[in-house]
Amino acid sequence: MEVLHPNCAGLDVHKDTVVACGRRIVEGKVTREVRAFKTTTGALLALSAWLGSLGCTHVVMEATGVYWKPVWNILSDGDFELILANAAHVKNVPGRKTDVNDATWLADLLAHGLIRGSFVPDTQTQEQRSLLRTRKQLTRERTSHVQRLQKTMEEANIKLDSVISDILGASGRAMIEAIIAGQTDPARLAGLASTRIKASPAMLSEALRGRVTKHHRFLLRLHLEQIDALDRAIAEIDKEVEAGLDPFRPLIQGLTSIPGVGALAARVLLAEIGADMSRFPTAGHLISWAGLCPKNDESAGKRRSNRMRKGAPWLKTTLIQCAWAAARKKDSYLQAQFHRLRARRGAKKAVGAVAASMLTAAYHMIANGAFYQDLGADHFDRRTKPAQMKRLVAKLQSLGYDVEIKPLAA
Repeated sequence: MEVLHPNCAGLDVHKDTVVACGRRIVEGKVTREVRAFKTTTGALLALSAWLGSLGCTHVVMEATGVYWKPVWNILSDGDFELILANAAHVKNVPGRKTDVNDATWLADLLAHGLIRGSFVPDTQTQEQRSLLRTRKQLTRERTSHVQRLQKTMEEANIKLDSVISDILGASGRAMIEAIIAGQTDPARLAGLASTRIKASPAMLSEALRGRVTKHHRFLLRLHLEQIDALDRAIAEIDKEVEAGLDPFRPLIQGLTSIPGVGALAARVLLAEIGADMSRFPTAGHLISWAGLCPKNDESAGKRRSNRMRKGAPWLKTTLIQCAWAAARKKDSYLQAQFHRLRARRGAKKAVGAVAASMLTAAYHMIANGAFYQDLGADHFDRRTKPAQMKRLVAKLQSLGYDVEIKPLAA
């Protein structure tokens, strides 16, 4: 096979050690040199110097958890072209796995150009990605504490969530704080509700009549404090995200014009895919990377599965949530697409297709600076107008009617 990179190296990265294999061609022969280094900063600087002394131009490493990031940070300061490989794409033959063999195998694959590099965004995009992923994790923790708070109230015979949609709103919070303070009178607790609450005072009083013990008050206070702490942490993250948002602000304004995409979803979208679309040759490549298209699973001429493959979990979940919201946007192309596919393939496959359409629009908006233009709810009818007319005429003829098509005057 043709050698594309005669001087290269493969790194097998672990938490405490990294095994490096330098591969060179000297006088027409392949020579390999293997060394092991610690993953401390000083040892990684020594690794960088050693690779430079070998004349390596390209260095490849596997994406092993977060352990590849310290190595990447040090080597990115050198004169190397770094390539991050998906471990599933460069898996060696089972039964022959050692650290030295893994590093040698990576170097051989890289020398022949058989490794496709994974997407590694720039530093600013990585910072935004880390903040927004942390925000999502904290939001999940907050939701868990809200559910635990509801569970505690159920144990205390308090049915507040049956009459109030948001138990941590102004009215619900006032009632919970009064319960924690020791108030047991249902009428007084119901009197803390806002006049905008749909539930009547009698319904509120009945829902708030319970058997609250000291143990329940302790748990309610504990969960409420945790929720408040998480709210403060989320607010701090929002401020930090806003402070580093200047390079992405024009793009966010454009992405929010897509139905179902809010300000937060636009921030997550840019943090996950970046603002440089040159990494993805076409919109199809981006959709495949996000895992929003059917996977290839064919054998003996038969397709065994057409399910979407796994990929980009942070981006994929956000787009699916946005697609559910877009499916409810009246008189829009995305809603028409959702209903058209749901009848044949089901709601889940339909919403996946809507998410892919939204990501396609985002790709062209970021890459070309285009604006979102909705095709309209009647797009599919206009596109298949002759076929639809023929189908309707055939249906009427099957019912025993003779139909003559005559266009209306303009």
